[in-house]
Amino acid sequence: MNVSINKGASGNASHTPEAPSTLHSPDAPSKKSPLGRFGRLPELAGPGFLPLGLFARLPLAMLTIGALALVQAVSQSYAIGGYAAGAVGVGSAIGAPVLGFLADRSGQRPVLLIAALANTLAIAGLIAATYLVPDFNTPSLLLILAAALIMGGTCPQVGPLARVRWMALTGRSPRQGDLDTAMSYESTADELTFVMGPALVGLLASAISPWLPLALAALMTITLVSAFAVHRTHYAVVPTRKIAAGHHLPAPASRTKAADWWLVSIPVLGMVCMGTFFGGTQTALFAFAGAGSGTASLGGLLYAVMGLSSAAAALSVAYWPAKFRHPVRWLASAAAMAALTLLLFLPETTTPMLIALFALGISVGPTMVTIFNIGGKVAPENRLGTVMTMLASGIVAGTAIGSAIAGSLAENTGYELAFFVSTAAATGLLLLGLLTAVVVEPRVTRRTQRS
Repeated sequence: MNVSINKGASGNASHTPEAPSTLHSPDAPSKKSPLGRFGRLPELAGPGFLPLGLFARLPLAMLTIGALALVQAVSQSYAIGGYAAGAVGVGSAIGAPVLGFLADRSGQRPVLLIAALANTLAIAGLIAATYLVPDFNTPSLLLILAAALIMGGTCPQVGPLARVRWMALTGRSPRQGDLDTAMSYESTADELTFVMGPALVGLLASAISPWLPLALAALMTITLVSAFAVHRTHYAVVPTRKIAAGHHLPAPASRTKAADWWLVSIPVLGMVCMGTFFGGTQTALFAFAGAGSGTASLGGLLYAVMGLSSAAAALSVAYWPAKFRHPVRWLASAAAMAALTLLLFLPETTTPMLIALFALGISVGPTMVTIFNIGGKVAPENRLGTVMTMLASGIVAGTAIGSAIAGSLAENTGYELAFFVSTAAATGLLLLGLLTAVVVEPRVTRRTQRS
């Protein structure tokens, strides 16, 4: 596993005085859990880590649509609201890998604590800038966009860094399948938060005030993200700064070479395609809902159906046999995605579209789980945080691409052609899965055998 971990006195890695003894031993016998394989996760990380990691990532799912709702409501301009939401996405795509790199180097705890504080201040800055500007001329708009950009760039990357912790914790475990179980849970948590986040924003903004969702996101960030930062699982991941200082294993700088990053580019491109699929599908559904019922916002509810089936399917990956290798999983699930996107062209009313989306979602979750797993395998030594945040940034960037292309198609030709973005993105995932099976997998196998 490409991560340096604390194994305590019983492992091969040197013991650090700061590592708490409360981290659960992966070798300890466990009773049969009613949660099945997912019962292993509280044993590895402690029972509080699962809900904490779930809700601490919720603010990330609220920021983009929260900025859109706030700025649009105050400015009375969909265009200005869209610019603000786009700035949040650009900031997140740029800032996430930077935060991941810093977490790899200096440790997750200080980086997350600083990011939580900075993000809370940035959210407050966007709310203030939106309400206090005298009008929405060019200087005022630039101020709002700058605040939105900083808000996106400082957003703590809880999901990717939680995956790094799981990779370290399961690397200590002798049991096969623990990593698949953890990655299945993480992808499900992502799906659930990206369903709950927009729904929460819509409810609070429409029922109370458009500033409230962002204020709630700020409160959750400063409390829950800070709690996640100091949770004892952060000790499992050893920063490269300490490794280089000789406190642990020798620094593996020679392993971080161009070939490693070329391998990383494949799953990153896969996540760009995944984001393009998300953005294109969501935008096309808004156009579909607007054309059918005259209420475009119903597209969000349609999209949520796909998210729910995707989350459930992601959980199922924990039970897939180990012989079903990850490159083959990528190929199979991406092929299913590409085929099932064709169903989106058939419905003309809501009920058939709900059925098509539910079926399509079943192939989406396993694809995400698999790409994150492969990303962890090809990551250079001690750069797991960087790679995981790059994968998350790929989704953000792809979502912006898919939304822009599908929006243009829907505006000019109608929602039917907008669904071609979904099919094209899924086809791209299929081609990248083929490349992974033919090129990436053999190289990873040889690298593992050499190490």
